[in-house]
Amino acid sequence: MIRHWTPMAVVYLVLAMAGLVGTWAFNVLAITQMVDFIGDLVGSGPAVSSITIDLLVAAIAGSIFIIVEARRIGMRHGWLYVVASGVTAFAFMFPLFLAMRQRHLTRLSTETQPRA
Repeated sequence: MIRHWTPMAVVYLVLAMAGLVGTWAFNVLAITQMVDFIGDLVGSGPAVSSITIDLLVAAIAGSIFIIVEARRIGMRHGWLYVVASGVTAFAFMFPLFLAMRQRHLTRLSTETQPRA
């Protein structure tokens, strides 16, 4: 069960869980208060708009990285991380991808090493 889980993969997994819990705590709050989610993102002043654009650009760049890197190293279904981020959060899916990428690279390196 813990096979191929390096310390770095565990760090990424912990960040993924923090991203999921942190974003969904506020999503649930917004839903229960019937808040206009999109309206809040773009209409709550220049600081909120600035961070929204900042995170949007980072998420787009990260999404491109996920697709390209998954193909490069032979991870199947890398695009699913991007699609799933639309219903969970990019703050969850990106570190989750990095954790799975680390596991994949560790597995590849252990499979190519000769056994003693």
